[in-house]
Amino acid sequence: MFDESIKQTIMHKITHHKALLVAYSGGVDSTVLMDALVALKQQLLPDLKLKAIYIHHGLSNNADNWAMHCQKQCQAWQVPLIIEKVKLDPSAGNIEEQARNARYQAIYRHLTDNETLCTAQHLDDQCETFLLALKRGSGPAGLAAMPQENQQHLRPLLTISRAQIEAYANQHQLNWIEDESNQDDRYDRNFLRLKVLPTLNQRWPHFSQMVARSAELCQQQEALINELLLADFQQMVSQQGQLNLAPLMACSEYKRNAIMRMWLRSQQITMPSQKQLALIWQTVVLAKEDANPKFILHDRQIRRYQNQLYLLPLYQDIEQQIFNWDLALPLILPDSIGQLQANYQTDLSCRLPHADEQVTVRFHAQGQFQIINRHGSRSIKKLWQEHNMPPWMRTRIPLIYYNEQLICAVGMFVTEQGKGTQISFSLI
Repeated sequence: MFDESIKQTIMHKITHHKALLVAYSGGVDSTVLMDALVALKQQLLPDLKLKAIYIHHGLSNNADNWAMHCQKQCQAWQVPLIIEKVKLDPSAGNIEEQARNARYQAIYRHLTDNETLCTAQHLDDQCETFLLALKRGSGPAGLAAMPQENQQHLRPLLTISRAQIEAYANQHQLNWIEDESNQDDRYDRNFLRLKVLPTLNQRWPHFSQMVARSAELCQQQEALINELLLADFQQMVSQQGQLNLAPLMACSEYKRNAIMRMWLRSQQITMPSQKQLALIWQTVVLAKEDANPKFILHDRQIRRYQNQLYLLPLYQDIEQQIFNWDLALPLILPDSIGQLQANYQTDLSCRLPHADEQVTVRFHAQGQFQIINRHGSRSIKKLWQEHNMPPWMRTRIPLIYYNEQLICAVGMFVTEQGKGTQISFSLI
């Protein structure tokens, strides 16, 4: 009975997928998923391509043995297995989140364009995810928990309970591993699984199903909100991904927050809390016009320039760095800025350095400069403003110096002292 129920559920979910990369840990959930998929391939879906991946976290002394177990099982199933090791730092805190992030980063490195990631989360996992989001004070997006399918990720067991999975495993006499950390209730998810949900399910036998229903309703509400806001959102976001603030100012607080969350989600960043969202609005959007506000959110920064919000990486401070350059070879610049090279054939806009001039590359200038084909001199700040250069980019544009004389800002301007037709510089 459990056999057919689980297989039918999986069959219904994977019908339109031709190639699956299955996250296989060796535990009972992913073992049942793998066994059912292999059976479906043999019996009904001969063209289905299956591949498995085991993520070796290195947290347990048994991890090597688990990897060997998964290897033997996949050999028996005749399914190719990828074993990927990841490194975690137990001293960095929240080892659960670290492990999850490292796991998915590793998996997606191996996921090809024609494959769908298939994971074994089930009904009880969905209930736990909902309650963890409730504990964090999440709104509908967080309480929506896990979708059955999104983008390249499929969860075909999400409506199947842990009891059904264990019954299938026992019925088929499957072999699986038991991770000893699953009994450690210091971890929030384990605490719910071991201490809370058994009591709730004993009192209300269909508690997990009802929680899953609430999560589904939150998913529907979130989808509807996004559908209703999509036209406004598309008008507010530039082709480069900046968020225009003028139309956002006219929105209610609720609509404004929803659109800001859509903007952050569209750039694959973890959602901010309500408090963080309010701080972004107060300290960045509403900062004085002549200010240069910045808000750090996770590993990104939010900046404002010319009435637009930008979501940017956290840049290194390279303003005081100086690099000697002999022009013969390309120069690799720091912080992934690119590679600087000298050109001698087309669009020549500078003179060559004299024999007594040392060429250096810098990221900071001060003073007044006269630009070729322009009358009078201008401050460096004025020049950046004329080129609509955001403040954070002004210390990332390579500046070519001959001795202590600024010759050009690559791709921006050439000074009178650098005027010539012998060489040009480009950033690739």
